[in-house]
Amino acid sequence: MKCIKTVLILMLVLVSCKEEVIDKSKVLPFFNSSDFTPEWILPSSDEYDEIHTIAPFSFTNQNGKTITNNDYKDKIYVADFFFTTCPGICPRLTKNMNILQDEFENDEELMLLSHTVMPWVDTVDKLKEFASNNQVIDSKWNLVTGERDEIYKIARNSYFADEDFVKTKDESAFIHTENFLLIDKKGRVRGVYNGTLEIETKRLLKHIELLKEE
Repeated sequence: MKCIKTVLILMLVLVSCKEEVIDKSKVLPFFNSSDFTPEWILPSSDEYDEIHTIAPFSFTNQNGKTITNNDYKDKIYVADFFFTTCPGICPRLTKNMNILQDEFENDEELMLLSHTVMPWVDTVDKLKEFASNNQVIDSKWNLVTGERDEIYKIARNSYFADEDFVKTKDESAFIHTENFLLIDKKGRVRGVYNGTLEIETKRLLKHIELLKEE
């Protein structure tokens, strides 16, 4: 009888351990800090409820509409930071955002969100012109402007989009990042990608499909 009990206990332990195993090839990690260390956290973990989430926000899009986190509730979305007069990396960011837009044009589960880091220049009219010139679909992709301090705060504290700020803590410094951030339906960061590279955009496309299966 004692042997039988021991075997049963071992079986329960093995089953429990099996349930706790994460297949990292099929499940995306969480990113909870600016060093972008991937963390695979089980729903059963005490840490699960403490996972970093994007702070509430309120900005104005290319049509003068107020856009908040509620517009992205229960949506998977890709976020980035740009400005309309940027001659360097921004055209490549926009090109690859367009790839995402085309791929998921008819998919209501996926949205895009681009924040200007030069809101004193990028007015609603400027964003509207940029949207028109770059075939932005209004229902799919919001280009947003707002108060500089609010944009920079969410960029640094929520999206971890300013590597230099981590080192310098200089709040007056200009933000310019090439990152695409993949955000899940609960507002959690699930991936970071070099948005200027097509190969990274392809990796992002695959990760979006993985996230849709959760």
